[in-house]
Amino acid sequence: MEKLKIGSPIGELTCLVRDEVLVGVAFEGDSGGTTTFVTRRFPGEAIVEAREAGGVREAFGRYFEGDATALDVIPVDPGGTPFQQRVWLTLREIGAGTTWSYADLAERVGSPAAVRAVGAANGANPIPLVLPCHRVIGKNGKLVGYGGGLDRKAWLLRHEGVSARAQQVLAL
Repeated sequence: MEKLKIGSPIGELTCLVRDEVLVGVAFEGDSGGTTTFVTRRFPGEAIVEAREAGGVREAFGRYFEGDATALDVIPVDPGGTPFQQRVWLTLREIGAGTTWSYADLAERVGSPAAVRAVGAANGANPIPLVLPCHRVIGKNGKLVGYGGGLDRKAWLLRHEGVSARAQQVLAL
């Protein structure tokens, strides 16, 4: 498994790539939860520092330079339970510059009554940014919960072009 450290406007990102597929992204200041999750999935696998793997560094560079869709092409394998996988992979349907509520996401994964379970899965996403959990907001339109912090979430939504009207509602 390869580990990339990528500088960004929202702090350093640590990306874990296995066989050219992204399996984890951790924000600077992460207490090790993502790395622990990934190493439990692949026990005994060595992690080596890399300059590039699977086009991940290049895609993140394009994303932070303004191409809000650059991360859409990165192959991912988030692991998790079948329900978590359904939630995490459905996040890719939320287009840059748009947001969904947790209720919208629950509806989309076919479990409209499971809003809290969807929220828990969203919060455990091991590949933030690429599986854009930051695009999920409260039903009232407010920013709620984000493992990377609400300041990062607000920055990401602005960066991706959330409309001026939505920014007022979100109090960005």
